[in-house]
Amino acid sequence: MDMVSILPYAIFGGISALIWFVVTQMSSKDDRVAERLQDIRDPGRRNKDAQGKQDGVGGMLEQAAPTLSKALKPKTELEESELKIRMANAGFNSPNAGQVFLAIKFLSMIVGVLIGAAIGFINWGNTQNGWSAFAVGAGLGFYIPELVLGYMRMKRKQNIFLTMPDALDLLVVCVESGLGLDAGMRRVSEELHDTAGDICAEFDLANFQLQMGRPRREVLHDLGIRTGVDDMKALAAILIQADRFGSSIAQALRVQSDSMRVKRMQIAEEKAQKTAVQMIFPLVLFIFPGIFVVLVGPAAISMMDSLLAM
Repeated sequence: MDMVSILPYAIFGGISALIWFVVTQMSSKDDRVAERLQDIRDPGRRNKDAQGKQDGVGGMLEQAAPTLSKALKPKTELEESELKIRMANAGFNSPNAGQVFLAIKFLSMIVGVLIGAAIGFINWGNTQNGWSAFAVGAGLGFYIPELVLGYMRMKRKQNIFLTMPDALDLLVVCVESGLGLDAGMRRVSEELHDTAGDICAEFDLANFQLQMGRPRREVLHDLGIRTGVDDMKALAAILIQADRFGSSIAQALRVQSDSMRVKRMQIAEEKAQKTAVQMIFPLVLFIFPGIFVVLVGPAAISMMDSLLAM
């Protein structure tokens, strides 16, 4: 099978995908008056909208997620719990976030299989290289979502760790001024929403769970697990102990804030100390050769001229 025979099928698939995308976009943009009339005729549509059901590609993916993720579904409750924790660490706290991720992973693997098969069989045919490209495409398609999720988790943990001391300082001020822990977290979320969005989102979710009647111990424990940051887990444990034994929450927050600030300063000093060692390789590769040519070049030319004159 050569490129000439595959080209019509590729063109047909691209045109079909384009038409499907245009029709989906047009169908999702209904007139406001028509939507109001449909709401009056069918009041159940409002409940559906409140539940977060979407039209278009996102809604179709969300509806198809249980079927697509069935092949990659965790076999045990422990694996399912680990998947939920990983998704929560990346900032996805929706109940069906794991299913959507597994569906995306399955679709990515299918796309990788198609691309790898197309490249391998077009260039090398039914040979070992062709099947190797097929396997490489499937592997890349399967693991790229994992790499993206891992990067999002790492970035979010880093943002939470770097913004925790400032948030804790403001929380200490709020608690010492007479506010409770719940009101203090709400105030911190309002003040640092633009600069520390990740940790404020976690505080907002914790406040929402407290308002729904969950015990404070469970909420604080889940807060540490969701973030995945060790210092947040330590903070949650300290607050749970302070709430259990009736000790001062402000003092516990201040101690944790001071320790985190010292840790952040130590990390900055460590990176500064590593800079001198890391600069050796650019100096040796890019700067020293130029200096060597400038300093030794004239002397080498003089030596060559004197040797040729002899």
